[in-house]
Formats: sequence, C-alpha cells, structure tokens
Amino acid sequence: MALFVELVPNIKRVGIVSNSYNPNVMVQLWETEDAVHKLGLQSQVVEARTPEEFERAFARLSMERVHGVVLLADPSVIEQAKKIAELAQAARLPTAFQRRENVEAGGLMSYGGNIQYQFRQAAIHVDRILKGAKPADLPVEQPTKFELVVNLSAAKALGLSIPESFLSLADEVIE
Repeated sequence: MALFVELVPNIKRVGIVSNSYNPNVMVQLWETEDAVHKLGLQSQVVEARTPEEFERAFARLSMERVHGVVLLADPSVIEQAKKIAELAQAARLPTAFQRRENVEAGGLMSYGGNIQYQFRQAAIHVDRILKGAKPADLPVEQPTKFELVVNLSAAKALGLSIPESFLSLADEVIE
C-alpha cells in the first residue's frame, strides 16, 4: 500500500477487489484494509471473480469515487488480466496487483513474490520427496524475493507522472 500511495500521491479512497469464494483472500483483505487505514485512507471493498462482476465492480468503484484500486491475489485476477486493465483504463483508475502478469496485461503496478522462483523452490521440494524425504520434515518457506513492476504506458494513459526515484526502485519497468 505504501508503494501504491507513493505512485498515486493524491489517493484518499482505495477500492479493494476481493473474491470471497477464495479462502486465502480473507487474510489478504484484512491485511490490506489494515494497511489502508494505517495510512489514513478510506477503503471500499467490492467482490468480483467473473468478467461481468469485474465490470460491475469497476462501475461501482467509479461511482464511489475511489482514486485507485488494489486487486487481491486470486486466479480470476490473472485469468481476467486484460479485461481488468481495459476496465481500469476506461474508468481512469490506477491499479495495484501482486502479480506481474497483470502489469504486463496493462495494469499500473505490481508488488509480490517472484512466481518463477517459487515454482523452482516447489520443484526442489518435489525432488526431495521423490528421493525419500518426508513432506512433514521439509521446511515451510515464504517468498524471499519480491519484485516491483511498473507499466509506464498505463501511467501515461492515466495521466500519472512517475518520479524517477520510484522507477529506480522497480525491478522492471514496462514501456
């Protein structure tokens, strides 16, 4: 949230798109709302997981006059990445994601674990199990590499100028 606020400095109201059918999203929602409120911002939570629901969500968030939208990690957000980017551009709403695929599809920014690294770590665990290790003996690992990805074309379309200091923090800048 702090990075999103730095990127969208006049933000006061944040839309949060959640899929309550995904049990993992509830913890994300609590933590995101907590971060929003700690930054002195207001939040508006909407539900979406299908193309039609994303359309309704962005229409409602526009009507509620939010200044930016955080989309919580969920397979539907990746599946509908292009549609979400189009809706965000049409509504002129900056977007923040946890996965780089959304930024590659036209979203503004993402900050999250490097999925390729996580897949490699999973393959190492599978290899150990196939070689006889007991799954219960393997350590539970959290992501250790996080990456910030920014889409300059999306920023330009939204009329946002991204400070050079912010771009210097990015692991990748998509032109």
